[in-house]
Amino acid sequence: MANITAKQVKELRETTGAGVMDAKKALVAADGDMEKAIQIIHEKGMAKVAKKADRVAAEGLTGIYVDGNVAAVVEVNSETDFVAQNSQFQSLVKEAAETVAKGKPATKEEALALTTPSGETLEAAFVNATATIGEKISFRRFAVLEKTDSQHFGAYQHNGGRIGVVTVLDGGDETIAKHIAMHIAAMKPSVLSYKELDPALVHEELAQLNHKIDQDNESRALVNKPALPHLKYGSKAQLTDEVIAQAEEDIKAELKAEGKPEKIWDKIIPGKMARFMLDNTKVDQDKTLLAQVYIMDDSKTVEQYLDSINASVVEFVRFEVGEGIEKKQEDFAAEVAAQMKN
Repeated sequence: MANITAKQVKELRETTGAGVMDAKKALVAADGDMEKAIQIIHEKGMAKVAKKADRVAAEGLTGIYVDGNVAAVVEVNSETDFVAQNSQFQSLVKEAAETVAKGKPATKEEALALTTPSGETLEAAFVNATATIGEKISFRRFAVLEKTDSQHFGAYQHNGGRIGVVTVLDGGDETIAKHIAMHIAAMKPSVLSYKELDPALVHEELAQLNHKIDQDNESRALVNKPALPHLKYGSKAQLTDEVIAQAEEDIKAELKAEGKPEKIWDKIIPGKMARFMLDNTKVDQDKTLLAQVYIMDDSKTVEQYLDSINASVVEFVRFEVGEGIEKKQEDFAAEVAAQMKN
């Protein structure tokens, strides 16, 4: 049997990324032959990858890479947050973002087939990372954004990279573009404007808002407060010309019933109509970027702020690690009980 040295173990670890014990076992099995040891590590790694294929990977990081007029955002998942702090994992995320930005793939399959700066395909990089890190590592999604020479990218990562945002701004500058990206990271808009909202989503969100009003009214009844009315609409998309005209007629009827002189109605109606629009666009205010109150200036919506500086958002992408993934709920007590039983 060959005498395995620490230098050989170190060399094999640097070549394959394997752990100390795995490297030593492979060298012993290969009788010190480095090439055979690498093959053993590789074969064992592939077996580990297969065993981990069905595991849920909902932790990880986002990565952002800007290359001239092209930017890429990626999400790479791991099974635990601990692995997301691993330097090898972090390097893989950066490499994936760079590879996607430079390759501009249209599909995930095309992205995985791209060659990384280290010379292997992106798919191979993830397979090898799973084998060497010891957890399922998966390339979940990506987005490629492009801009013109006169437009600006705003890139921002929050919470160590768990949230990644890139905006494309027409007008303004890179600082403003980044501020908009920071707003998006914090406020989680799903689309740019009400025009992009799914009518089914608006209906569902409006139902939830009215359910909340019902709950509030139960509490108000206990202290003899008047009930709050249900919201009829939730988005500007629902406020047709007919709806707006009817709202104005209702306001006039209300002013008349209150005995307000008709000559002052023109001063009152705009404020009441603004209130009507505010009350009946709650879904927009939650889900759409332009209707949200701007975190850098809460006296304006994002749209009002951008209009004031003659700028506009062309598009944006926001990735948050694990969103939409159903995570496995661990029952520690049940796990311990099962182990004791066995």
